[in-house]
Amino acid sequence: MHDQRNAVATICRRADVIGRHDDAGPVSRRDFLRLGAGVVAGEATAQVLPGSAAAQAIGAASPDAELTRLQGQRRILLKGGVVLTLDPGVGHFAQADVLIEDGKISAVRPNIEASADTAAVIDAANRILIPGFVDTHSHSYQGILRGIMTNGVLDPDYNRDIQAKLTPAFQPDDVYAGVLMTALGLIEMGTTTIIDLSQISHTPEHSDACLRALQDSGIRAVYAYSRGLGATSQYPQDILRLQRSYFATKEQLLTLALGVALDASAFALARDAGVAAVLHLRNNSEGLLALGRAGLLRPGDAYIHCTNLNHEAWQLIRDTGGSVSLCPQIEMSMGHGMPAVQDALDHGVRPSLSSDHSVTIAPDFFTVMRTVFTFQRMQVFARARSGAQNLPPLLTCREVLEFATIEGARCAGLDGKIGTLTPGKDADIVMLRADGLSLWPLNNAPGAVVNLMNPGNVEAVFIAGQVKKWRGKLVGPDAARLMRMATEARDAVMRRTGFSVNFLG
Repeated sequence: MHDQRNAVATICRRADVIGRHDDAGPVSRRDFLRLGAGVVAGEATAQVLPGSAAAQAIGAASPDAELTRLQGQRRILLKGGVVLTLDPGVGHFAQADVLIEDGKISAVRPNIEASADTAAVIDAANRILIPGFVDTHSHSYQGILRGIMTNGVLDPDYNRDIQAKLTPAFQPDDVYAGVLMTALGLIEMGTTTIIDLSQISHTPEHSDACLRALQDSGIRAVYAYSRGLGATSQYPQDILRLQRSYFATKEQLLTLALGVALDASAFALARDAGVAAVLHLRNNSEGLLALGRAGLLRPGDAYIHCTNLNHEAWQLIRDTGGSVSLCPQIEMSMGHGMPAVQDALDHGVRPSLSSDHSVTIAPDFFTVMRTVFTFQRMQVFARARSGAQNLPPLLTCREVLEFATIEGARCAGLDGKIGTLTPGKDADIVMLRADGLSLWPLNNAPGAVVNLMNPGNVEAVFIAGQVKKWRGKLVGPDAARLMRMATEARDAVMRRTGFSVNFLG
């Protein structure tokens, strides 16, 4: 107990106060994030954690008791589910088990034996187990601006209102609230990893707020340190301080990249810091080709949108080992250009997927996957109707699921750790309910995930073996306080800018 009190005291000292007040007093991170690590496992009672009807038959303990037992175990066995590993070397299973040990996937096969003394056993019958989704392009600080521009276009609306007006008004505590809301919302919908391009580094304190929010959320993230606005911005040279302060080890959930434009000096700094460069790229093949001629492109660099690129630019991305991140839903609705799904495939580049920002769309990867699936097939059908020959193959649901998982992991430079359910990798796993009336009977597992499911099917989420969502609810956050913090941050930004939204429009 003495050690536990010391740990709590340390956490309390570390958590800074957000600085907003109401009748309940100041709202701190400590107040709304109840750290799961502080829960101590109870006595060794029944270790089987049943899934659906079995729960009533066995007379399962309350969800809190189940969760406590689950959090207290170093070995977790997900038993009897449909397992889509997305690793051809491991295979896919209509029924199999996944064993997690010390945060890593230890085994994937049918009939893994584990005693109740040594593992928490979760009944995964009528569940589909997949790797966590990887969102390779998120402007996470905008989480407090969700839905304010559902009808907007890139230019003038987004560039005028979000970039030029609202973004400059963010203070560090607003950044913290926005990033935290985005990250927790993504986890709730089955996304376990993001590349965060929070273009909000007005001061070093703004950058620190981004990183603290990512840390506190428990999401896995590549923090692509990006530009800020104003004379106090230390971009890009502050990446060296951030690297020293937050990225001393690779055995953590956060890794570092540099968000750049088509600028040789920024690419050179990324090379000096030994990190990948991440950039938005539209309508400027020649700018990319110039960087290629200067020898500044490296394997692992990530290119976002990639609309209206010529053949030479696509060849350069492929030949230098670059990855691409596409968001057809945003690109079509906001006017970025024709989504480059088929352009990427035609040039031998398997794309990753992203949600971009929640100012306009939900960061819901089920919808993102369906958009890609439908759009690519529509394009192929249109070519066929026009009499084109040598048509590309139609995308399958399994391929699109790969874009959302392993290709995202490759884009993030994390495919050695995540992206497939492969023994030895970190246990970033999503468990999906497949026994609802809208899905039953289950006839094709990848098709159900991509074309039939929605975030409501996300029953459990594990990141590095730690349970982040259980029985359909996030583990940890105090939702009421978190929502109040987000509302206050939103109101503060709106008040500083005199911006108003048409709530019913």
